[in-house]
Amino acid sequence: MNELHNATQELHELKAKLVVYEKLIEELSAPIIPSIVPDTILVPITGVLSVERFMLIQEKIVRRIADNNVYTAILDFTDISTLEVENNMGYESLSRQINELVNILSLMGTETIFVGFSSTFAQQLILSNVADFSQIRVYINFRAALQYLLEQKGLEIVEKK
Repeated sequence: MNELHNATQELHELKAKLVVYEKLIEELSAPIIPSIVPDTILVPITGVLSVERFMLIQEKIVRRIADNNVYTAILDFTDISTLEVENNMGYESLSRQINELVNILSLMGTETIFVGFSSTFAQQLILSNVADFSQIRVYINFRAALQYLLEQKGLEIVEKK
């Protein structure tokens, strides 16, 4: 009887640890990084995307924007593979989620910029025919997006002598 009680207790403790570790993984899988450009954040998205995970990322971004003066959010999809999207979320769902995020952030006064879409990734999003991507600002990489933002804000990076 005592062994059963100990095993049950151990199972509850392990489940509690699992919940803590899952929350930690969620936090680390889409960190929000302040950019060198004022009022701008970078969100590198890694790992496997699902509708639920994208919604968690969206929620995290919205909270950060509401708590701070963030006028630009750059989402980096460089580490997301087309195979992962096809197998887990599908391009139609991803298109809807991207469109929803852009609309939410726009209503909050925040511009959304996307970087890191491969040619195949971009083609699949367009072929999904779900969202109008003509209004979405996209750059090949983070560096190009930063150059755009620096120009928009009248800033420049000067090499130190």
